[in-house]
Amino acid sequence: MKIIQAAVKDAEEILKLQRLAYRSEAELYNDYEISPLKQTINEMLGQFKTHLFLKAASKGQIIGTVRAYEKDGTCYVRRLAVSPEMQNQGIGTALMKKIEGCFKAGRFELFTGAKSAKNIHLYQKLGYSVFRKEQHGCGGSIEIVYMEKFRK
Repeated sequence: MKIIQAAVKDAEEILKLQRLAYRSEAELYNDYEISPLKQTINEMLGQFKTHLFLKAASKGQIIGTVRAYEKDGTCYVRRLAVSPEMQNQGIGTALMKKIEGCFKAGRFELFTGAKSAKNIHLYQKLGYSVFRKEQHGCGGSIEIVYMEKFRK
C-alpha cells in the first residue's frame, strides 16, 4: 500500500469508495441522507480546488482516502474513508498520520457521529479529544462530536 496525493482524475473512484465506506454510518443512524452519501461529483471536484486529497492505493485500486484544508492555523480533516473489507488494518491510521504531516497547523479538527465508537477510538488513539457536541440531521437525530488535537 502507498499513500499519495490524489488527483482530480481519482474523484469518481474516491466518491464511490466514500459512499461504500459511509454506508455503515448511515445504517448506524438509520439516516441515508448524510452528506457523504449525498455528495455529488461536482461538489467533490470543487473541493479539489480547496482541499488536499490523499489516497491509499493497493494493486491499482484506491482503498482509502482523506482530505483536509487549513484555515487560520487550524487544519480541518474531513471524510476519512477506508474500504469496508480493508478496515482495521491500519490504513485509516496511516492516512491520518500522513495528512497531518502535510500541514504545518498547530491545531487539527475533525468530527464524527457520537455513536461511531470505532471512529472515536481511532481518533483518540491518535491524540484527538472531544471539545464540542452538536445535534444534526432531521430533528436533531444525529449527535456529532467535534474533536481536536494540538501539535506537540
